[in-house]
Amino acid sequence: MIGKLKQNLLVACLVISSVTVFYLGRHAMECHHRIEERSQPGGILPLSALGGSMRTTLRTGQNLSSPFVYNKDMPLVFIGGVPRSGTTLMRAMLDAHPEVRCGEETRVIPRILAMKQMWSRSGREKMRLDEAGVTDEVLDAAMQAFLLEIIVKHGEPANFLCNKDPFALKSLAYLAKIFPRAKFVLMIRDGRASVHSMISRKVTIAGFDLGSYRDCLTKWNRAIETMYTQCLDAADKCLPMHYEQLVLHPEKWMRTLLKFLDIPWNDAVLHHEELIGKAGGVSLSKVERSTDQVIKPVNVEALSKWVGKIPADVVRDMAVIAPMLSRLGYDPHANPPNYGRPDPKVLDNTRRIQKSAEGPNPS
Repeated sequence: MIGKLKQNLLVACLVISSVTVFYLGRHAMECHHRIEERSQPGGILPLSALGGSMRTTLRTGQNLSSPFVYNKDMPLVFIGGVPRSGTTLMRAMLDAHPEVRCGEETRVIPRILAMKQMWSRSGREKMRLDEAGVTDEVLDAAMQAFLLEIIVKHGEPANFLCNKDPFALKSLAYLAKIFPRAKFVLMIRDGRASVHSMISRKVTIAGFDLGSYRDCLTKWNRAIETMYTQCLDAADKCLPMHYEQLVLHPEKWMRTLLKFLDIPWNDAVLHHEELIGKAGGVSLSKVERSTDQVIKPVNVEALSKWVGKIPADVVRDMAVIAPMLSRLGYDPHANPPNYGRPDPKVLDNTRRIQKSAEGPNPS
């Protein structure tokens, strides 16, 4: 236990040291670059010159006479959920919008949030931090700066910036506190499908035993309950989005989402696959496991792949193992479930993908 605490403290020191060195380096370079940056419209100006804001050009590539401003009060979007719940599809569809940029998972954000949560939960650690003058206010300001730097600088600038790190929404309430204008999209998927996907595709997730459906469903239940409860508490700041309904009726739910986010409608969100790898379009990571799936148009291929793959004893105990299924509107006893009928366009996409997979018939 002591060894683990020392390890966590060492990691914390390394993170804080890195951030400190970064900001000292930026400060040292400000004088050298200030004249050049101010002479270039759309350039990134130093924090001190902007009263705490940062500026750059828009994702659309237009050369602005006055630089675009972003800060902690901008309308950030956070997409999250249990991994294998459609978070990558959601961010790809949003990324297709010319005014939105999400980008790949940062992996850093959920880790630093988990560390902050650990400090807050430990009464002794909090007392030591307070005694050292590292109060909640100091930590909140540092977290704001660090997270914003990651979100802004790891991809192209845009009118609407979003982050997709699935487990970041375990800290939804805290993110809502430090980013008052942020909104959240919680992706929800039938836990049986999520767990089958992570096991069959060997997607390593900390704490999940990929050799046990029972263990993974238990961990899924705990994780989605944590995020869903915070989403409901956030009320008008968080939109729960069921993956199945997004896939069956993409236009209906993307219109609902964009209205919730106060982002103007654009048909491009229904054709994300056409913008993959293009300038101002959808950038995909070579190492994320969902990449090979989101290159396809929206389809229903993955909805019921889990049926018949879960051990009989787990199926029998499903309602007890994963009570969140019922709470989220899924029937724990339905094998296969009835998620609904897809829109004609989605049905066409699915048939085209299946035909393409079959290949040409030999003559």
